[in-house]
Amino acid sequence: MEMLTHSLAGIGPFFTYLVIGLALIAVFKVIYSAITPYDEWGLVKESQNQAAAIGIGGALVGFTLALAAAASNSVSVTDYLLWAGVALLAQLLAFTAVRFVILPGLVEKIEQNNVAAAIVLAAINISVGLLNAACMSY
Repeated sequence: MEMLTHSLAGIGPFFTYLVIGLALIAVFKVIYSAITPYDEWGLVKESQNQAAAIGIGGALVGFTLALAAAASNSVSVTDYLLWAGVALLAQLLAFTAVRFVILPGLVEKIEQNNVAAAIVLAAINISVGLLNAACMSY
């Protein structure tokens, strides 16, 4: 019984970080959707637009990879929130770079269900998330 009690000693912080992480993912989705000039969720729900689904999916995975690193490397909830903000900023910058530098016309391509463009966007978002996560392992 003592071993079980010892093993579950971290259950409070686990749920704290989990709930904060889920809330941060929701906040990221709202902010990311606000900076994209198209409505990903509307395109997915109403048109079954695969490109929009791939694009937002890659963004969510990329952000969550960095968020996971922030959770595992943070020394406090405040530290976790700070590094989550850094992760969010990096993901927003990745979208901006793809939109204006790497794939001009991205907005139209996503709206037209161009899966190839969405795969590039998702791959860059996931790559930035992985790099972001690795850089947080200080």
